[in-house]
Amino acid sequence: MQVGNISKWSEKNLKYLLIVPTVFLLIVLTVYPLIYAVIASFHVINIRTGENVFIGFQNFIEISKDQYFWNAFKNTIVFTGVGVTIEFTLGLILALLLSSKVVGRNIFRSLLLSPMMLPPIVVAVIFKIIYIPEFGIINWFLGLFGIRGILWEASVHTALPSLILVDIWEWTPFMFLILLAGLQSLPLDPYEAAVVDGASGYQIFKYITLPLLKPVIVIALLLRIMDTLRIFDQIFIMTGGGPANATETLSLYIYRHGFRFYNIGYATAMSFLLLIFTVVVSNFFIKFLKTEKVFE
Repeated sequence: MQVGNISKWSEKNLKYLLIVPTVFLLIVLTVYPLIYAVIASFHVINIRTGENVFIGFQNFIEISKDQYFWNAFKNTIVFTGVGVTIEFTLGLILALLLSSKVVGRNIFRSLLLSPMMLPPIVVAVIFKIIYIPEFGIINWFLGLFGIRGILWEASVHTALPSLILVDIWEWTPFMFLILLAGLQSLPLDPYEAAVVDGASGYQIFKYITLPLLKPVIVIALLLRIMDTLRIFDQIFIMTGGGPANATETLSLYIYRHGFRFYNIGYATAMSFLLLIFTVVVSNFFIKFLKTEKVFE
């Protein structure tokens, strides 16, 4: 009888016991740091001096007046907006081209995915060498046409576009991969009916492909935007936020306050604001999916 009761109890509660380790790790690695970040954002915390004083909303008030914060925010928005837009456009064009029967398309697909497989640090080092003014390959190529070499990373006019180009090169394959998978999963019936009705290629793309692909497009954009908003490694290695803060993003500015100035409270407050902004953007995309009913 006791064995039977134990067996019934196990069948009923085993599923809860199995998720306990996962929930514990989630709490330790996610919930606790988030709670600590919220609390720390209302304090002055300096790990170098040991200072830890509650100051209420003072950190957020100082952030609202911090011109360097707003410069970093602007750079982050420009980097994300321009980079993701171009990545999506190129990714969609490549996906449309390579979803059709093209000679050697499997080889092209493999080559297109290779940049995404490289670690971001490796990509940054490669382009840092390419951008070297004296003997970088781009300036060497320009020199063949008598064009003077450009200080790609040292000019306030070209530094941010140069970094955006690196991001485009590395992450366009990500857009291509997701959009290609979406295209290959679309039903064939609407296309066959459109061909019978005499629809043009543009009409098929506008009225069939785009509406059916909309959920995949939204998810791809959401993932890339969330990732690009916290861009750090490439900028840290290539320009360090310079010249004259022209390439400093929020992640880099937060790092500078937290690990160079040891102002943990201020850095945490900025991190919390970045998190809120990311959540707002994410909710916008999620609501768009629901209101458009693109899953139906």
